[in-house]
Amino acid sequence: MIRPKIPVNPLPTSLVTPLAHQAADLEPRTGTVPACDCHHTPAPATPRVQLPAVRLTPAGLVAVVAGGAGLVLVVGAVLVSMLLAVAITGASVAVCAVVLRSLLNGQNHR
Repeated sequence: MIRPKIPVNPLPTSLVTPLAHQAADLEPRTGTVPACDCHHTPAPATPRVQLPAVRLTPAGLVAVVAGGAGLVLVVGAVLVSMLLAVAITGASVAVCAVVLRSLLNGQNHR
């Protein structure tokens, strides 16, 4: 796993070329990793700041719900209008194609 074995691929001429060096030729590493002898100072502990909890009054809750509903309605209206614009554009292109086809076919029958 540490030293992957490279496969020997045959050439298109069906000649097999061996590796330049074998895995047995490599010398294994011996010894230990030296320990770190530097002296680090630990990071100072920061106190946790207690954030105030969000408290909604009934009027605030109604405002948040109304704002969310308004946002959903606005985004829905924009998406529907975009879809309608694409549909109208597609229909007008189809009508133009039919008119052009009838004009071009009319020239061939004269």
